Amino acid sequence: MDNELFDYSPIVEREPIHWPDGARVAFYVGLNVEHYRIDRPSTSIFPGTAGLAPDPLNYGWRDYGPRVGIWRLIESLDRHGLRASVMLNSEVTRHYPQIVEAGRRRGWAWIAHGRDNSTFQADMAVDEERAFLTEVVATIEKATGRRPRGWLGPALTETFRTPRLLAELGLDYVLDWANDDQPYRLNVPGMLSVPYSIEVNDISLFVGKSLSGPDFVRIVKDQLDQLYADSEHSGRVMSLVLHPFVVNQPFRHKYLDQALEHIANHPGVWLTTSDEIAGHYARTTARQGE
Repeated sequence: MDNELFDYSPIVEREPIHWPDGARVAFYVGLNVEHYRIDRPSTSIFPGTAGLAPDPLNYGWRDYGPRVGIWRLIESLDRHGLRASVMLNSEVTRHYPQIVEAGRRRGWAWIAHGRDNSTFQADMAVDEERAFLTEVVATIEKATGRRPRGWLGPALTETFRTPRLLAELGLDYVLDWANDDQPYRLNVPGMLSVPYSIEVNDISLFVGKSLSGPDFVRIVKDQLDQLYADSEHSGRVMSLVLHPFVVNQPFRHKYLDQALEHIANHPGVWLTTSDEIAGHYARTTARQGE
């Protein structure tokens, strides 16, 4: 089956993107705030027990995020004047309402991220998926006071219908297709793809590759340096994807803080949210064929 969701577009042949106030790189923190079911396997630090129910080792590791890690992260975001773009499981609103309240006070952007991070909709029939997405979006809107504009599937999962169904619900961008340094329009009316990083992502770097804190800081700086160089004539997007049960472990946290300090004080960087990136791009670039 050929891909019909988006067309090939080499970055060197596009019209320039101009971010506000002459910024060259639009930066957002992609903060994953997730709920995991105790009877399902999911992201694990030790695969030997991942199939057990319960799995105290891996479940407890993940549960460190909402209990401890995120509160350490919030202190850093506040210190550097950064608002989070929160990839929010709708079940978080029921299990950890204090996190939602903290985000509401800080003007965080809320991106729908499925019901929980143990449930994927990849094999759902169309009516089942429509009902699932409707419930997720409505639950998040009720709890946060804002209807989500963006979507990230749990583990970046979709069906071939997901962007169209999301557009029916009034959403206007997805983060699942991590294939670009700029936003672009999908072949679904009103729907964009916004960059999201699989590699500059604490799970990939710390869990997947077992890198150190100093390695993390160097990679974040290298990512920004290259995107800044690339953006001389057309803006780029940088996301820093974080999970509080990983990057906010005590021995790692100071390195995240160092990375955020570097970005927040770098010239030519628009400190923003994925919602604002999508909105600016949609307002200021021509639609295909116009």
